[in-house]
Amino acid sequence: MSAYRVILIDANDTDRKNLKAILSKYGYLLIGEATDGITAIKMLRSRQPDLIIIDTALNGMNGLEVAQILSEDRIAPIFLTSSDYKQELLNKALEAKVQGLLIKPIEESHLISTLEVALLNYNEMIKLEQRVKEMQDKLESRKIIEKAKGILMKTMGLNEEQAFKKLQKQSMNKRISMKAMAEAVIMAENLKGGI
Repeated sequence: MSAYRVILIDANDTDRKNLKAILSKYGYLLIGEATDGITAIKMLRSRQPDLIIIDTALNGMNGLEVAQILSEDRIAPIFLTSSDYKQELLNKALEAKVQGLLIKPIEESHLISTLEVALLNYNEMIKLEQRVKEMQDKLESRKIIEKAKGILMKTMGLNEEQAFKKLQKQSMNKRISMKAMAEAVIMAENLKGGI
């Protein structure tokens, strides 16, 4: 288990102290605490934690609202805590896309096992999202390169291989990526009014 950096947001001092004791016992590093939503959001954006634990009962902005905002930012996995369970709370937690909902009093073994499993799943999800984005970027680059090749084939009478080699050579000579070179070819053609 690595030392995950945690921010704990709970207005109840006793609950916060209990959670801190459990987390530090298992090697989690507490890097910040807050008792209200506004302070929590400011702190979370500046400290970049690995894990966020938020109680639903906060002053001002409630824990669900904070979780919703932070889920969209993808700062870290978020766990909600609550003193009572209701189906409506679960539904709102699901809408906020939190990684877990823990009902107080929180048992040590339940907390740690829930956090460890959810952290592993969250990190895997982030890796998969990054791979998808990389694949989308590659696909977009290929489309742009194909379009530029088509322009070169049409305007210079080149075959596909020759057009590719011309793009490749120009990108190396100018020390820019193939995508950037292809975009330049497309832009030049657009300026000429060819497309």
